[in-house]
Amino acid sequence: MSVGIDLARFNNFKDVEFRSLEVLSPLEINATFAVQDAARAHNWITITLKFSGVSDARLVESNKISFIDLSDGISIIKDEKLIAFGIGECYNIENIKNSSCYICANSFKYEEGNF
Repeated sequence: MSVGIDLARFNNFKDVEFRSLEVLSPLEINATFAVQDAARAHNWITITLKFSGVSDARLVESNKISFIDLSDGISIIKDEKLIAFGIGECYNIENIKNSSCYICANSFKYEEGNF
């Protein structure tokens, strides 16, 4: 199912910079990355993934975000009820829950910004 973001456009977030993880409320979390955009001649931009209706998550402390290995990129998977984000190559929501950092939510959107 479509998740609303073309991960291939950003090389599945492989080898990107994880900038921040912000808990806005118990039900809202933002994850921000610096990525290269294939649609813009591979120029660097910022992408913020915005999750609402969070039902489950494993988060990383802010001071440890820069140590997360993103060589395998990220996964965003949608089923009938949830959308899930996880670090690494994951094939289903249960697999995402083995990730070092994951978020399961009811809805998801993303925002592009300047580098």
